[in-house]
Amino acid sequence: MNIIDPASVDAAQFDRQSLASRLSRSKALPIEDGRLSMTADEVAAATAAAVLVPLINRAHGVSVLLTRRTDHLNDHAGQISFPGGKMDEGDHSAEHTALRETEEEIGLARAHVHLLGRLPDYFIPTGFRVTPIVGWVEPPFSLTLDPFEVADAFEVPLSFLMDPSHRQMQSAMRAGRLRHFYTMPYQGNNIWGATAGMLVTLSRILLGE
Repeated sequence: MNIIDPASVDAAQFDRQSLASRLSRSKALPIEDGRLSMTADEVAAATAAAVLVPLINRAHGVSVLLTRRTDHLNDHAGQISFPGGKMDEGDHSAEHTALRETEEEIGLARAHVHLLGRLPDYFIPTGFRVTPIVGWVEPPFSLTLDPFEVADAFEVPLSFLMDPSHRQMQSAMRAGRLRHFYTMPYQGNNIWGATAGMLVTLSRILLGE
């Protein structure tokens, strides 16, 4: 896999085929995920979940669709996230979960999503093992947000997210443990934690690191 200089990243250079190829050839491992601050028993007992990482094919380059959760939710209230959730008994795969949850949360029909591949599983200290499913989305499409779960949906240029200068590593004590996580501020939205970690993994895969 050829290594791309982050300083020369132009999201327009990535098309559906090149993205799928890089995802399929990557041997990247999860980075900075919650296992660093979880016990072996917590990792083993983690609940299976899946999210969709929607890559939107815009004329000016690929963008990533993100959501902001509503403030009243019990888990991860107000945080920036990908559409997704825990696997139900009727879900036959992580892909099925990601597409179902995306339809329920933001109304993006699965017919608009061409699946490209998976990122490594990401463990969250709140007790979830999340499988990120990367999907290619061709406009035009419409969204219908679930007002109970989703406060907003917005896009961020992939080139912005792939630039290492736009991310920071921070630390904080949570539930009595020191946790390390990435943050990526963008136009008043603070992308951090698991979502930022998954985006860094995606960036490293696409850059050929």
